[in-house]
Amino acid sequence: MDKIYFTITGTRHYFGHEFFETGMKVRLVKEPDNENDREAIRVEMPGLGKCGYVANSTYTVEGESWSAGRIYDKIGEKAEGEVLYKLPRCVICSLSEESLIKA
Repeated sequence: MDKIYFTITGTRHYFGHEFFETGMKVRLVKEPDNENDREAIRVEMPGLGKCGYVANSTYTVEGESWSAGRIYDKIGEKAEGEVLYKLPRCVICSLSEESLIKA
């Protein structure tokens, strides 16, 4: 399977995105009870907790990234990703292949 990329968005509501660096690991956690988006996937970092969400809108998904809705059924309750790029408006990551549910 080709690499799956995702965009972290909403960072300005938490700690910003200035501290993200290439190679950092992030944890993805499904939020099925999220009142705004039933396919919400929270992004966490050790020592910080929640630092954003996987983008799930045509306005926030960048480049070849997958939306949270496309990723949601491909991962378990938790998954892992790695930061690839820090852009002016967002952070682009790749999803760990080990995080994918085997069909």
